Amino acid sequence: MKNSVIAIGLDSADPVLLEKWMSEGHLKNLARLRQQGAYGRLVNMEYYKGESAWTNFLTGCLPHKTGYWSKFDFNPKTYQTKTLGEHGAYDFSEYPPFYAVGDKYRVAVFDMPQTTISDKVNGIQALAWGAHAPMIDRASEPKGLLSELIEKYGDHPADTFHHNDRSDWYNPSSVAKLKRELEVGLERRTAITKDLLSREQWDLFLTAIGETHTAQHYFWHLSQPDHPLYKQTASADRDPMLEYFEAVDESLGEMLAEAPENAYVIVFSAHGQGANSADLLSMVVLPEFLYRFSFPGKSLLKSQEMGMTPPPPLTPKNPKDSWYKLLHNLKNDPDPMATFLRSVEPKIPGRFRPYLTKFYKKWAELTGSPQTELFSWHPSRWYQPYWPQMKAFYIPGFSDGYIRINLQGRESQGIVSPAEYNAVCDELIEQLHQLTDARTGKPIVKKVVRTRQNPTDNDPKLPDSDLVVIWEDFAVDVVDSPKYGRIGPIYFNRTGAHRPRGFWTIKGPGIEAGSTLAEGHAVDLAPTILELMDAPIPEYMDGKPLLSTKVFA
Repeated sequence: MKNSVIAIGLDSADPVLLEKWMSEGHLKNLARLRQQGAYGRLVNMEYYKGESAWTNFLTGCLPHKTGYWSKFDFNPKTYQTKTLGEHGAYDFSEYPPFYAVGDKYRVAVFDMPQTTISDKVNGIQALAWGAHAPMIDRASEPKGLLSELIEKYGDHPADTFHHNDRSDWYNPSSVAKLKRELEVGLERRTAITKDLLSREQWDLFLTAIGETHTAQHYFWHLSQPDHPLYKQTASADRDPMLEYFEAVDESLGEMLAEAPENAYVIVFSAHGQGANSADLLSMVVLPEFLYRFSFPGKSLLKSQEMGMTPPPPLTPKNPKDSWYKLLHNLKNDPDPMATFLRSVEPKIPGRFRPYLTKFYKKWAELTGSPQTELFSWHPSRWYQPYWPQMKAFYIPGFSDGYIRINLQGRESQGIVSPAEYNAVCDELIEQLHQLTDARTGKPIVKKVVRTRQNPTDNDPKLPDSDLVVIWEDFAVDVVDSPKYGRIGPIYFNRTGAHRPRGFWTIKGPGIEAGSTLAEGHAVDLAPTILELMDAPIPEYMDGKPLLSTKVFA
């Protein structure tokens, strides 16, 4: 008789955090599951760690094989970035999701992010109900299933598809609102999951709790003392992030009560989080640094002079201001028209934005002003008009720092010859390693990864970036460069960011209670689950089963 496999992902849940809370007596259901079975750590990609983690898990393959590194695609002819496909997810045309195992197996998949409806699944699929950043359209198979679930249990109250499952750390009401939405979303998710689990004994039931991802992004400063904002925002008698994870733990207990007694139960995370040491550095500091690298003495970001004592972390006067607006107030904008239009934009209905953009583009063409994207929240867009004149520039991302060399023969207006490529990379790496936290003097760059040794390598499965900056694991809002001066201070945004670490715990027949598993990789989970299902493991997978064969004796 085959044993069911119930696999529940805690999206982005960090093992360091969970292990600490379990040791303190919190998260009782997760601790019990660990005691009843085996527990181990996972690693994932050290770079492109936030954007490829789910695709690595779903395919059992690394990005070097799938070619999927990020939701963005860079066009070297136009210097434009665009979202891959409709919403940025991998298309699974070459490597399907591992659970697409055909008619022999009954499979249920609910709310997994960044996956797809597969015609090789014999069972049910319901996607993009409330996953964090699902990057796919809502869909289900059978087609009416998702509508049925929403009618019966309700929709997710946070708009996860449009990334509106967020709050601003300096706006307590927005933090409280997000927490309420996540709590209601979790209650509804629990009811839906219990319903689907009870419908039959599935060979595989796969789902993910996406709210853990959001909670760590936006509640970290209220929970963990390693964030610079903790002292001015946290409450001694409340930990909203712990409270939320305790609710998730209770939810796990309810869900797993529906699992068959002889099932293999897996709870896992393909990647984790820590204090946000990446977003500001990648999205704001790095584009500015590369601009100064190409245009010494120039700056697009208002910054302190070197040697001055940094002020306390910037706090907006109006807590209702968006981070996008606050950031644009820090811009040394050379275009007064852009400054004016952004100032009046909040008072103008959203439907008129396209007309403002068209007007601005025509005005910029007549005056020769550099065109920036008026209403893009991503600060890298400030610098995009200058990319063709820069030796290296930042490709938009979220956590790691993606650097593209403006290479002759590859970029339509490339200015770095192939013969100069390595020298430019070496100079950038040297200067990046000299960046320090202006508050502490500590170096902020852990490593710079070269993604290609040959500048003319045009393998389509290589990432768009030539270099990837991996930052140290502490939050920074003001940076010093001995050569290019101070950058910042900058308003903090979301306070938790990704780490390339995860975990998995499993109980079931043949699993020794209280045992510890050797460290594995996130791509190993797919073949492990397939082996537990007694399903074939594709030879192309980079991952290998994590359990000893004696488990199945």
